Amino acid sequence: MNFLSHYYFERHNPDHNIVIGVVLPDFVKNAHKDWNLNPQKEAHLFLGDLAHQSLLCGWERHLEVDKLFHSSDFFITRTAALKQLLLPSLQSGPVKPFFLAHIGLELMLDHLLTIEGRININRFYEQLQQANTSELQSFLNLAGIKDLDHFLRFLNNFISSRYLLSYQKIENITYALNRICMRLWENPFQKEQLEQLTESLLLFRDQLQKDYLSIFKEIESKL
Repeated sequence: MNFLSHYYFERHNPDHNIVIGVVLPDFVKNAHKDWNLNPQKEAHLFLGDLAHQSLLCGWERHLEVDKLFHSSDFFITRTAALKQLLLPSLQSGPVKPFFLAHIGLELMLDHLLTIEGRININRFYEQLQQANTSELQSFLNLAGIKDLDHFLRFLNNFISSRYLLSYQKIENITYALNRICMRLWENPFQKEQLEQLTESLLLFRDQLQKDYLSIFKEIESKL
């Protein structure tokens, strides 16, 4: 799941360290694709500090939600459905259909949560800001991040840009998908393909909107 979908499960949680913890695994990967942290495997390092324990709790919640999501029938069937809609726009170019469908489904869930007002994005950013403290830095040091300045530049830019507010517009989901693909492939899409992609996402939204909350309810019941 993507940022806002992870936040959905903590939308009423007043503990800002848990809130940032549930998106921290994705923040780390976005800040540097080669960073691979596993603080959950060394939980004893974080027992002496309450903030560290909350951050680790959020991190572990992220892993559990992703595990439940990716093993669900919802993920399998909706990814297959979106893949079929995307195939006409992927007749040429390097992008793999399953990869795009996987990421596309996750971003579309964020989009629907946004347009239906299921979450308060500004509140999410406020909690991220509250958690941007020395305790977060010491947690990341213990977890194995060496270039803390690099991560903090990423985090501060993420918070200040309020980028996730743009998810309210479907064309910005296309833009986000293109940017993600550009990390893996040079010139992943032509202009016409991006236009087709937006059209496919609109069709998929009509299908998905009817029952997308079912996966959140299913996961919530298992956490």
